[in-house]
Amino acid sequence: MRYSVSLEAEGDREVTLEEVVELADAVARLGGIASGFGTFGYGAQIIVEADNSDAAVDIALEQFAAAVASTSLPAWPVARAETIAEDEDYADLDAEQLTSGGSAGAQGPE
Repeated sequence: MRYSVSLEAEGDREVTLEEVVELADAVARLGGIASGFGTFGYGAQIIVEADNSDAAVDIALEQFAAAVASTSLPAWPVARAETIAEDEDYADLDAEQLTSGGSAGAQGPE
């Protein structure tokens, strides 16, 4: 199953735009995006294949560490890791469409 894994590392100084661009380049091959400009941390959201959420985090942590090591960013500890499974993402989208679709045709009290 495919998982989208969001990881955030926290540190002791502000992250520059150039560093976030380096991280974005490093995680792009993982289907990822990077964040952190102007904050005391950096992060990425990457896509991994795994059997479950815990395994997805383990895989993503390794890939994230390798991506960070290829940049000039310091190797700060990961403070947060969050996953969403591909099927959960579609379920949320379906629920949102049902809610907005259902309320659009709703009638007021008679």
